[in-house]
Amino acid sequence: GLGVVSNNCGAMESGLAVLLAAGRIARVTGSYIGANKEFARQYLAGELEVELIPQGTLAERLRAGGAGIPAFYTPAGVGTQVAEGGLPWRYDGEGGVALASPAKEVREFDGTAYVLERGIRTDFALVRAAKGDRHGNLVFNKSSRNFNPLAAMAGRVTIAEVEELVEPGGIDPDAVHLPGIFVQRVVALTPGQAADKKIEQRTVSS
Repeated sequence: GLGVVSNNCGAMESGLAVLLAAGRIARVTGSYIGANKEFARQYLAGELEVELIPQGTLAERLRAGGAGIPAFYTPAGVGTQVAEGGLPWRYDGEGGVALASPAKEVREFDGTAYVLERGIRTDFALVRAAKGDRHGNLVFNKSSRNFNPLAAMAGRVTIAEVEELVEPGGIDPDAVHLPGIFVQRVVALTPGQAADKKIEQRTVSS
């Protein structure tokens, strides 16, 4: 019965893919089904409700929810089923659509059309940081800074795994990517856990 907000639903045998395979997830709000065959199977079989939205819109919906902004207008999706409705949220298992997305409000500003999107708030947020202190101030490494801070902001209770735990004052205030006001729990990883980083698709060149 879990409702999950994530860019995708995990890959390989880790993360959300474990919950998905166990049938624990009822609804996914995300941008990408990708290479997860079990995700695609459950969706097409009508076992799973999926709200697919543009990736940038997902990021801003999380940020807006964390900032206390209930909704905002964006040009992304105007003129498509994202705004007009009809996207299949759930199939009936026989090729038909059991539940479709509703139409959204579209409004014009300075001659340009924008669609209204709602901010996202979650009961819990699970994030991972390269470094953090006991007050929850976090530093993220490279592209992990893309979604982690936004997801952390959106959670009513945010739990942060940190690869390196330092004492308060051990992070230069100017280097903090997410202030501790958004974090309620900090979990220090062991060196082995911190080093265990699975790669979904490995690409190398000669």
